[in-house]
Amino acid sequence: MKILFVCLGNICRSPLAEAIFLHKAKAKGFSDKFLAASCGTANYHVGDPPDPRTILNAGKNGVRITHAGRQLSEYDLIDFDLILAMDSSNLNNILKLKNASRHLKKIKLIRDYDPQGKGNVPDPYYGVERDFQEVFEILDRSIENLIKNLKA
Repeated sequence: MKILFVCLGNICRSPLAEAIFLHKAKAKGFSDKFLAASCGTANYHVGDPPDPRTILNAGKNGVRITHAGRQLSEYDLIDFDLILAMDSSNLNNILKLKNASRHLKKIKLIRDYDPQGKGNVPDPYYGVERDFQEVFEILDRSIENLIKNLKA
């Protein structure tokens, strides 16, 4: 199964979600069953590494990130089995892609899997360290629940 995590610039939330997912899949012994990737709906950071604060926060939580930013494409709708947006704005941008209406069943918000409730993953870009930690915690529990759902 191929899973795509999507945010705006692909340097904070979505590469962190990708890294958390890969970390958890490896720890649970089924990384061979999943491919995870991330991208942004905008082209601001194509080819760039994740935000240094995201890398630092991930490391503090035992997760390693190796990623280069890329932009969402129409091909992603075909190539991925599950597409998870970080917020409603990015969800709407995904749904604006040509032929997105053919793939509605696989396009969702990541927090649809959050046991503490649905909503948006806040963008920490203009925030401070605690904002990056809040995003980590939201993604960590949402991805844990996502994995439980995928295994079932």
